Amino acid sequence: MSENPTDDIMPESTPEDSARADAVYSALLARAGERWVQPRKERTARLLDYLGDPQRTYRVVHVTGTNGKTSTSRIIESLLRAHGLRTGLFTSPHLERFTERIMIDGFPVLDAAVADAWDEMTPFVALVDAELVEAGEEPLTFFELLTALAFVAFADAPIDVLVLEVGMGGSWDSTNTADGDVAVFAPIDLDHADRLGDTIAKIADVKAGIIKDGAAVVSARQPAEAVEVLRAAAEARGATIAFEGEGFALTSDRLAVGGQLISVRGLVGTYDDEYLPLYGVHQGANAALAIAAVESLIGGATQAIAGDILADGLGAVTSPGRLQLVGTNPTVLIDAAHNPHGARALADALRASFDFDEWGVVLGVLGDKDAVGIVAALAPIATEVFVTAPDSDRADSPDALADIVEAAGLHASVHPNLDDAAESARAWAGESARRAVIIAGSVVLAGEAVSLAASEGWKSGGAS
Repeated sequence: MSENPTDDIMPESTPEDSARADAVYSALLARAGERWVQPRKERTARLLDYLGDPQRTYRVVHVTGTNGKTSTSRIIESLLRAHGLRTGLFTSPHLERFTERIMIDGFPVLDAAVADAWDEMTPFVALVDAELVEAGEEPLTFFELLTALAFVAFADAPIDVLVLEVGMGGSWDSTNTADGDVAVFAPIDLDHADRLGDTIAKIADVKAGIIKDGAAVVSARQPAEAVEVLRAAAEARGATIAFEGEGFALTSDRLAVGGQLISVRGLVGTYDDEYLPLYGVHQGANAALAIAAVESLIGGATQAIAGDILADGLGAVTSPGRLQLVGTNPTVLIDAAHNPHGARALADALRASFDFDEWGVVLGVLGDKDAVGIVAALAPIATEVFVTAPDSDRADSPDALADIVEAAGLHASVHPNLDDAAESARAWAGESARRAVIIAGSVVLAGEAVSLAASEGWKSGGAS
């Protein structure tokens, strides 16, 4: 097993270490923002070359898709860690603190480690910035630098295998400077159409760029146009490809305390009645995809995952911000659900996994998202909607969002911030044992809700 000192308990950072890590985040935030994306990875590659290409010092499972990629990545990482491998996990965005994006053996990177990695990078960042400015280009951006920072921290750890979530798209994303041994495709849908294309086929073509020569490719069920694109890309790269439903499948799922029991036909093995501590059939499908990815990496899809390892790996899975219980009496759940596909999966999971008659939805959406589609997906389960705005300069206007909600035939109340919306929603739910609250619509809002629930003690009888 790993010798990571965080295996049993997470070491606490010193105030000095925390201050150094906070300074790193401030330096990142001073750059062009996370949403500032150019379709190119050469800038990141140039920096990584100066750093000795740290991303080539470990194996990589590269994960893309429109929805489910973070949960799938987390399940893959947990399964690999159960195999005794030292793991890295890179996901975005974070809920509370940026170090959550760089996980080592199941814990956020230590403040001292991330600060040391930044110090190691700084001279080369200045060098690449100068080269870019001289060429008339913008300096390195937030996400380009965050990706490189993660690669350095993982190499310094060191890790055996990295589960790497794409930031946006695939082919020109900064993460695509790494070569994935396994390419994983979560469900592909319309999102970021202004950057990735206005059809499923165009979006799939950008995402297919993560397929490397001779890689193993596993994919969730996809629309026909995406299947065609992914098959062609795999063939061009000499990669194998397996789709859910053909090469592997979730064969059954049933509700269990705290999650569900799933049965999966993998690429190699058959796994029956395995406990997964996540709600929703979509999470069962994510687990099937993760199992296929791990079978592909471990033994090259020639051996099944041992029963005790699978049970340990699945049983240890968490997916913060995805149908996460943050409050009791009344019940309060949070889910990012930041696009229509995710909102539909959320609505289906609430119906299938929870026995409440009425749901109060605290809803906040960023302005570049499909608010109409999100509201339409949540409308069938919503009784009352408490509209607010995530704490972001990209947040959609609560008044405009309320108009969309009311146009869908629902009653909406407008609240200036999450604190006010959550207080009203919890008071409403507290009037009946048959009511519960779901906070959804944005990862930013989900992160705020995690912090608010902890500070107000929603799980320990905090006042509603």
